[in-house]
Amino acid sequence: MSSATEPIGQNLIKLISNVCFSVFVFAVLIFTVVAITYQPPDPWLESSKALTRVFSSVQNATFQTDDSLLKTGEDLIPSPPFSISISPVQSPPPSIQPHICSPSPSFLNCSDPAVLAAIQAFNLRIFKSIVFLDYQTPVPGSSADECDVAWRFRNRKEKSWRRYRDFRRFKLTVGDNCGIEVTGAGKWHSGTNARRQQRLKPDPGSGRVPARIRDEDINDTIPTVGSEAEFRKGRYLYYSRGGDYCKGMNHFLWSFLCGLGEATYLNRTFVMDLSICLSGSYTSTGKDEEGKDFRFYFDFEHLKEVASVVEEGEFLRDWRKLRKKKNRIPLRKVPSYKITPMQLQKDKSTIIWRQFDAPEPENYWYRVCEGQAAKYVQRPWHALWKSKRLMNVVSEISGRMDWDFDAVHVVRGEKAQNKEMWPNLDRDTSPDALVVKLKQMIQPWRNLYVATNELFYNYFDKLRSQFKVHLLVDYKELWGNTSEWYNETMSLNEGRPVEFDGYMRVEVDTEVLYRAKTRVETFNNLTMDCKDGINTC
Repeated sequence: MSSATEPIGQNLIKLISNVCFSVFVFAVLIFTVVAITYQPPDPWLESSKALTRVFSSVQNATFQTDDSLLKTGEDLIPSPPFSISISPVQSPPPSIQPHICSPSPSFLNCSDPAVLAAIQAFNLRIFKSIVFLDYQTPVPGSSADECDVAWRFRNRKEKSWRRYRDFRRFKLTVGDNCGIEVTGAGKWHSGTNARRQQRLKPDPGSGRVPARIRDEDINDTIPTVGSEAEFRKGRYLYYSRGGDYCKGMNHFLWSFLCGLGEATYLNRTFVMDLSICLSGSYTSTGKDEEGKDFRFYFDFEHLKEVASVVEEGEFLRDWRKLRKKKNRIPLRKVPSYKITPMQLQKDKSTIIWRQFDAPEPENYWYRVCEGQAAKYVQRPWHALWKSKRLMNVVSEISGRMDWDFDAVHVVRGEKAQNKEMWPNLDRDTSPDALVVKLKQMIQPWRNLYVATNELFYNYFDKLRSQFKVHLLVDYKELWGNTSEWYNETMSLNEGRPVEFDGYMRVEVDTEVLYRAKTRVETFNNLTMDCKDGINTC
């Protein structure tokens, strides 16, 4: 009996083993195929493609994209491009009892760790859209029961890791259980005793506001080329000025990033002109204005960190010195955009000088990146962030609304007047229509920020019966002649005041809009008209 059953048992074991082994091999095979064929979407490339689709949809070298809403690299990347050494303060330290337990505020010691713990707990409970990075030790306020404290933070909706600073005044008390409690908090930048001391430069001009030393968190100084030996070792890509000069800012960005992308492809340092000609569509005079500094609008510090660039003036100064010597710098002049980046890839010249002397539109920089070159040259959108100085204005506006606000983007201007392309826009963005539609989307008496190109300030007065309305012009002191922005930009502009122009307003409006809890768009929510005109939806 046993001899008859033994082969059956052995066969059953072998069968089970073979089945298990087959399942294991099949699973490994499937995993291997998936691992080889699956390619997760690259968030950086997807961001670049999104902007590329926006800009490349235009025709005949004319950019007609909506300039009332401006996106740059930090608005598109899904996660920070690099890590920071500061860990976010996610929860306060354990409550530490004061050494002296007394309900009298005269015994309140602002440097007591329990005070900071109470403030941290309060902030985490109130400001849920803020990531707190680090705190300074609290200092006494204006009375015995007040403490001022400063901290650094970033907003959760901002994709970059740029840090900002706030300082507020808190009113505290000692509870019955001898614990510190926050009973009230001041508004944005109310804790003046915790503010970082800023030295003032002596100003020889009478009656002028002395300019503060530039923000320590901003390093947009111009890098030098270096010694003669370093210059000779370098490899440079130099674009002479072309037809892009004084065109709209979207045109400028599309061309500038083409040049920067080619320099990256060729593994060269891009020679960039920090002087921008601002199109008349953004100026108060309606005329093109030269001599605008790139650093007024964009973050040059970030650009230096992620791309190899050198300022044109510094570059030309050193180059002229070396041209007078016998051992000249190897140079290749490229007279036409039709010579592709791929043809220049193996060129050993120290300087590749692209010249754009043909008539328009043959002299546009971005023509270099058309055709076959588009497959090889990627525009580095991640390198372009908005100016930290303007972003400080954005943070101050958001902070004054305690980071708790909704926003609506109201596009009017020339589009509202063009009834052929946008037949319903004027009616759908009228004051009465705005009240009706926004009441359905936003709770009454919320802070409502209106980002708009409408010039008439009182146009939105009917909204004030339903919401706490905020417009950019309500915060004009943030760029007035006593503001930090005014003093810092004036120091970049050789002591001359800088106008807070239309393009700066677009940048600030855009970033405040992105920080809103509820965001209402013109063409997605307020009107059925197409963003780019009739029959383009």
